[in-house]
Amino acid sequence: MMLRTLLLCGTLAAALLAVACQNSPNAAEQPDTAVPGKVEDVPAFDRFISGKPTPEQFRKRYPDVKLVLPGEIATREFRMDRSRYFAELDADGRISGGKFM
Repeated sequence: MMLRTLLLCGTLAAALLAVACQNSPNAAEQPDTAVPGKVEDVPAFDRFISGKPTPEQFRKRYPDVKLVLPGEIATREFRMDRSRYFAELDADGRISGGKFM
């Protein structure tokens, strides 16, 4: 009886993990369609960033948005048009967040 309960729990856990993996955002699974100009669709941009894209994926997706990585020198003038993104990187060098400036 206990073995059957453990087997059932293991199967259920594996199924839940498979569903969670299918629904998690991943930058590599998102379309490679370039979005020209400034960022207009902020929710779509946030979903893209939540997938932790590489700087190369970011530049390919948003070719007209200036990506500023940590350590790069850039002027700090205030832009309200979402045309320049100061990124934060995780330990793997992927974009984990940031802000428009």
